[in-house]
Amino acid sequence: MDPLGAPSQFVDVDSLPGWTDAYEAKQLDSHQNPVEKAQVGVRSPFPYRKDINAKIILWKGDVALLNCTAIVNTSNESLTDKNVVSESILMHAGPDLRDELQKLKGCRTGEAKLTKGFNLAARFIIHTVGPKYKSRYRTAAESSLYSCYRNVLQLAKEQSMCSVGFCVINSLKRCYPLEDATHIALRTVRRFLEIHGETLEKVVFAVSELEEATYQKLLPLYFPRSLEEEMQSLPYLPADIGNAEGEPVVPERQIRITEKPGVPDDASDEEGLEADLSFIGSHAFARMEGDVDKQRRLILQGQLSEAALQKQHQRNYNRWLCQARAEDLSDIASLKALYQTGVDNCGRTVMVVVGRNIPVTLIDMEKALLYFIHVMDHIAVKEYVLVYFHTLTNDYNQLDSNFLKKLYDVVDAKYKRNLKALYFVHPTFRSKVSAWFFTTFTVSGLKDKIHYVESLQQLFTAIPPEQIDLPPFVLEYDARENGPYYSSYPPSPDL
Repeated sequence: MDPLGAPSQFVDVDSLPGWTDAYEAKQLDSHQNPVEKAQVGVRSPFPYRKDINAKIILWKGDVALLNCTAIVNTSNESLTDKNVVSESILMHAGPDLRDELQKLKGCRTGEAKLTKGFNLAARFIIHTVGPKYKSRYRTAAESSLYSCYRNVLQLAKEQSMCSVGFCVINSLKRCYPLEDATHIALRTVRRFLEIHGETLEKVVFAVSELEEATYQKLLPLYFPRSLEEEMQSLPYLPADIGNAEGEPVVPERQIRITEKPGVPDDASDEEGLEADLSFIGSHAFARMEGDVDKQRRLILQGQLSEAALQKQHQRNYNRWLCQARAEDLSDIASLKALYQTGVDNCGRTVMVVVGRNIPVTLIDMEKALLYFIHVMDHIAVKEYVLVYFHTLTNDYNQLDSNFLKKLYDVVDAKYKRNLKALYFVHPTFRSKVSAWFFTTFTVSGLKDKIHYVESLQQLFTAIPPEQIDLPPFVLEYDARENGPYYSSYPPSPDL
């Protein structure tokens, strides 16, 4: 208890600034009104929701000091863990909490159990056990961590709680990568509020100084505070964004068993390959993948059917996609060589590639390929167009044909099917010749989609100028080559 007349050490959640407050204050201070571009058919899977954002608070402080309905404690399976969060909660709650924990007889990983708050300002404490992280068992760790957050929220809903204060459940002792865990935490809370938002008034993420920067970085992906922030965050979402409840879904890592376990492998391989794999993940068990070495040998011998080749290609692409999700690609993203902008006259998503921003000789081109897959996977599910600015590129920016061929071979069929046009802006004679050879002798189906664009005026006949963010040097070059008319068009402040 606080001494009589002394200020309370506890913090009322209603006094804390909300997730949107700092953003709105920043806009007022800078005297800028965010430009909210309503894109036709191009929205994040976590769209801007003012009502949901109003429930979110990011607070740097000790979760034990929050005055809310319940706070979350992270512990081990015997509920005796000695970490910064649990030690503080035990200290402030008093000795009665330790006695109560012994009565619970432990808690399994991913579960959540409830006790009273005792001397805390919070009425309840929800105890949960996060997974120990090992990279070889990553899928199991992801599912367990999701269960922690989901079960805490479900318990809060069942107990009609108004507010919940989350600590960072993945403790350092359990070796869970902070950024990976934060993605799971934020998207699970987001999906829960989408479905059961009326049951909770406030969700507080109580973080330490070490954790605050990661939460600040990732919160806009799942809780964008404007349409503009939603569009800016879209390319940075991970490949696996979970199902409708935020639960991790990685089809190629799920257990697969044959539908006919009594049939020898030789008799069922072809049938297994030709069957549609799209249902994997919708059942508890599905078909075994088969003998991979045998499939590769058959491919070399030319004995696999077209359907089998397509299934093998899909598995290979999924492996690339998972690697793209796991890699830190921030160095490639910072180049601003690939980004999403508006829509063309037909309402199709416009993706921009800036050739001059690709320092081919200085970057890891395999990471560049991973970044392309990371950004484009959710874009390519619908019709889209590419705008490639060849403006002022030199030998250090030229993507060689081997890289382009590898990219074309790796990507999923949806990329090729849904690509409706490739606008090649400011081409040179040499680049036209190279493109002709590449599309004639190396890849098929791309030649008819390429449109050479000599000026921005031509480009604007297909894509309205307000729907495409142009690098300033492209505007300057075009004004110099084709007249000053375009120099009045304002460049994007982000480029």
